[in-house]
Amino acid sequence: MRDLLIALLGKPEGIILFQLLEATQFTIYLSLIAFLGGGIVGGLITLMRITPSKTSKRLAVSYIWLFQSTPLLMMLFLTGLGLPRLLGVDVNPWTAAVISLVIYASAYLSDVWRGAVESVPTGQWEGARSVGLGFLPTLRLVILPQAFRIALAPTVGFMVQIIKGTSLAYIIGFHDLMAIGKRWANAPVDGSEPFIIFPIMALIYFALCYPLTLWSRHLERRLGSINKREKVAVAAA
Repeated sequence: MRDLLIALLGKPEGIILFQLLEATQFTIYLSLIAFLGGGIVGGLITLMRITPSKTSKRLAVSYIWLFQSTPLLMMLFLTGLGLPRLLGVDVNPWTAAVISLVIYASAYLSDVWRGAVESVPTGQWEGARSVGLGFLPTLRLVILPQAFRIALAPTVGFMVQIIKGTSLAYIIGFHDLMAIGKRWANAPVDGSEPFIIFPIMALIYFALCYPLTLWSRHLERRLGSINKREKVAVAAA
């Protein structure tokens, strides 16, 4: 691919585009890891938030409040530069970026999912209890299937925020699209001027985010129409 781009665009344009596209894969990998890790941690925080235990609720609320109030840039500084220097340990940029983005994603996803669970009518909980189901069976069999449909569109939409958030990881030495782009933009090479590099980077980020935005809107419209049909069916019954 490198040789093809050089043959089509020449030097340095072909080399620049190849390196930007090659670095994009690390932006995608980091986004996927952050989404999956944040989803796992966020699911646990959501469970703590909706359990009857007041202690668990307080811990979950404190976690969400703390990390939603902390800018992602600050978390990257702390995990990638601050704590390693304070503790005298070496933290790989991959590790620091993953930790920061997982925490960031989990704090927001847990809030999205908690809202979805709480949007399920309380009558569903009461009906499940009336037939002898406990908290976890009710959650698994009755509440989560309904909450899943509600949370699906905003969850997909939040993936866009994660992708854009990865662009800050370059400050701790993570070699992704932003890091390579800034390196070329600062290089004294004809054809790598900032007004050339940054529009190309913007187009790549757009290509990553726009399909997810469209998918989120499609899911929102589709699930909204399904909910309307279900309400009409219930009213008719």
